[in-house]
Amino acid sequence: MEQIQLAENVKFSRIVHGLWRLAEWNMTDAEVVQLIEQCMELGITTFDHADIYGDYTCEALFGQALRQKPSLRENMQIVTKCGIKLLSDKYPERTVKYYDTSKEHIIRSVEQSLRNLQTEYIDVLLIHRPDPFMNPAEVAEAFRQLRQEGKVLQFGVSNFLPSQFDMLSAHVDEPLVTNQIEISALQLEHFGNGTLDKCQETRIAPMAWSPLAGGSIFRDSSERAVRVRGVLEKIGGEIGATSLDEVLYAWLLQHPARIMPIVGSGKLERIQSAVNATKLSMTTHQWFEIYTASMGHEVP
Repeated sequence: MEQIQLAENVKFSRIVHGLWRLAEWNMTDAEVVQLIEQCMELGITTFDHADIYGDYTCEALFGQALRQKPSLRENMQIVTKCGIKLLSDKYPERTVKYYDTSKEHIIRSVEQSLRNLQTEYIDVLLIHRPDPFMNPAEVAEAFRQLRQEGKVLQFGVSNFLPSQFDMLSAHVDEPLVTNQIEISALQLEHFGNGTLDKCQETRIAPMAWSPLAGGSIFRDSSERAVRVRGVLEKIGGEIGATSLDEVLYAWLLQHPARIMPIVGSGKLERIQSAVNATKLSMTTHQWFEIYTASMGHEVP
């Protein structure tokens, strides 16, 4: 599988496996190990986490599995995120969900993630959401310390708009290496708001969360979803795809921004669909057929 060079010391697999729902899959440690191994056999070596996933449980579930076979860590890249504080029974003192991008919280979150994940370092740490109370100089201090201590190799963001990306970039010592954003055939916002333009301007490859539109594209009965499904089925037949999943992934992979889709499934056949899509190609005409079907009108 293609590898995307994010920095001198970090490469990601073009397809990323997402662990957001790991706690819902009810897998034993052995089954998680098997899933990791199956992903890696397919060429997927990058695994996406966040401290809050599964109400603060998914990192530890993954770490318990890694402890069963520590050698897996040598050939994988781990991404995790911090900055969101959830309302949770684990934190009864909280009365509101909020963001915390203070130096203290970032460092404490990373140290907890390292314990949870049973690893000595994180390949890429992302600030999970733009924080309206962010002090970028303080974030930069946290990044600097974590890099110097060898706890995090590189840093990026998630869900940042171009102005927010620029603001943080102006303070950090080294370039941010990715922006994880929601992109799918039903979520076109970042094609027009400058976010993908910023990724291409700065030559960073974005990660795409919810590339299948959270599955709504398969079950939504709205006029828009039905229209898009029809076009996906048509183009799937033209390019030799065996499922709508493959067409949706291929559509993202075709874009010159080098989008890295995150596959958030515990089912091997769904993961395989994303890998199959790396071997498909579509014409610019076909790409715009999907794009305009989603918009509901032709481009200006």
